[in-house]
Amino acid sequence: MTTVTTRTVEYPADDLTMIGHLALPAGAERRPAVLIGPEGMGLSDVERRRAEALAELGYVALAFDLHGGRYLEDPEEMLARCMPLLADPDRMRAIGHTALNVLRAEPRADPDRIAAIGYGTGGAVALELGRAGVDLRAIGTVNALTTGRPGEAARIRCPVWAGVGSEDPIMPSAQREAFTAEMQAAGVDWRLVIYGGALHAFHHPPVDHPAPPGVGYHPRHAERAWRDIVALLGECLPVTV
Repeated sequence: MTTVTTRTVEYPADDLTMIGHLALPAGAERRPAVLIGPEGMGLSDVERRRAEALAELGYVALAFDLHGGRYLEDPEEMLARCMPLLADPDRMRAIGHTALNVLRAEPRADPDRIAAIGYGTGGAVALELGRAGVDLRAIGTVNALTTGRPGEAARIRCPVWAGVGSEDPIMPSAQREAFTAEMQAAGVDWRLVIYGGALHAFHHPPVDHPAPPGVGYHPRHAERAWRDIVALLGECLPVTV
């Protein structure tokens, strides 16, 4: 296991002071970098640990913030903030672009070799960066089968991997079909993995506060989805030492 260095980074976005979590691998040379978007509740230790796990694999990783340093435990408060955000592609792109610029400015990050992954709302942000034409090496999402404005998916310049639970009521079959139709019509190199029996946010360990209906942890599929994301990065954004 390599030595990982972490620090918080503050930056302005969406009229808030965002507090991201940066993880750096051992060494001093530039490395490929990964932007990590959190679920709608906001940045938590789950995403921080994933940033650190990627740093152990040799990536510079930044888990970005959605709510100005807050983690929204109340489902109603979370939905009240996230639903307008998800309905506003330009606002999502602004949040993503700002975090991406923070990552690009990190001296250890190779600005020409960056991927974006995300969960739920954070995954939607990653997809909007692709639809905005950002030069990414890969996009990986879980629970984020959002569709964009007509024709904009053609701007996506990298492979897209998406994972979703078969029993996710927030991402039902109609949403899956709309997402795959958009990707296919745009000529995107896309993959969709449906994890049998899993609910929404199946990757996220149980929380000690109320959760929206249809949310549930599936430990086996959580591990599988993480391996799938790591494989995507290994294919599209390999670490060379």
